[in-house]
Amino acid sequence: MGAQILRFPFTPAVFAFSLLLLLPFCFAIRTFRHQSAGIADFTRFSEAPDYRNGAECSSSSAGACDASLVHIAMTLDSEYLRGSMAAIHSVLKHASCPENVFFHFIAAEFDQASPRQLTKLVRSTFPSLNFKVYIFREDTVINLISSSIRLALENPLNYARNYLGDILDSCVDRLIYLDSDVVVVDDIHKLWNINLTGSRVIGAPEYCHANFTNYFTEKFWSDPVLTRIFASRTPCYFNTGVMVMDLSRWRLGNYKKKIESWMELQKRTRIYDLGSLPPFLLVFAGNVEPIDHRWNQHGLGGDNVKDSCRTLHPGPVSLLHWSGKGKPWARKEEIIKKISVPFAFFSVDFIFLSTLPFARIITTFSIRTSLSRKSNTGLIEFIFRKRRKPVKVAY
Repeated sequence: MGAQILRFPFTPAVFAFSLLLLLPFCFAIRTFRHQSAGIADFTRFSEAPDYRNGAECSSSSAGACDASLVHIAMTLDSEYLRGSMAAIHSVLKHASCPENVFFHFIAAEFDQASPRQLTKLVRSTFPSLNFKVYIFREDTVINLISSSIRLALENPLNYARNYLGDILDSCVDRLIYLDSDVVVVDDIHKLWNINLTGSRVIGAPEYCHANFTNYFTEKFWSDPVLTRIFASRTPCYFNTGVMVMDLSRWRLGNYKKKIESWMELQKRTRIYDLGSLPPFLLVFAGNVEPIDHRWNQHGLGGDNVKDSCRTLHPGPVSLLHWSGKGKPWARKEEIIKKISVPFAFFSVDFIFLSTLPFARIITTFSIRTSLSRKSNTGLIEFIFRKRRKPVKVAY
């Protein structure tokens, strides 16, 4: 199926997607000097393997409106393109039926790389990929964005997830939203098959042990009118980088407007410090379909405020998420064969950062341990073995 570009007249920007993987996690939290990749670098992506359905997979039209497909929404821009390519590849590599996955990409209107250039790059890297590109107008949200604790969180594209119900074709009534700084190491169909029970609009891993009060200012918590929003529910923190979304319920409930209302209040009186996350918490926390934590091992990029590693959840992992300051693609070292891992891991395949702009596939990572603790100086070291010659693939 050929790539399509849809010019969407009003809708915010999503923050472009994300990562390439396995670097020493504590290294990832360093503050990297901002350096956008040039367009010339993007043209050097090599073609990824051609992932095809097996005999057990059902056939489909592979169209944007085909409800039998797994629909994934992500953003595309020049700064996060390396991460987006890694995320796309990881989904296809581990999907049981890769041809039954359809990507909906939201591209900023005035990015260094135009939506047309980004479309060509995705098509040349993944020739058989089913996808559509939607152009995002940043003026939809720019006047609603407040200053944040980190400049990157103020990127209008970070807010595109608020407008997915408007951006995507009206025939798309369900999707998985993924940030660009993720790598999927399991079959995405498993996440897709999770049901949103009752009237729930979104599903995500919840973290009820987290101190929820930290996500809002003292001014918010001291206002009895504002805090009444949580009177009938017990809110838990969740990360918006991985969500299963019912767009039919989203549109019907006009959740875009509910989120915008909190953003408008934030412009008048500061009730939170963290970018696009708090409005989602205000609208949905306490009414989220709980999804297994394995689907969002987030915080691998370090804490947004303090240069420290995050406490990670125990157990198996299906998705790695470099939320936080440090992004793997910002490092330009040669391929690293010996890695310090700050927490218990799992056995999976990874895309590995090599000399830019390429990545290598390492097919065997023997990382099995039941340890689960906050990272410290006594990191566990693992040696990765290669079962086959590394292959250059785009990231």
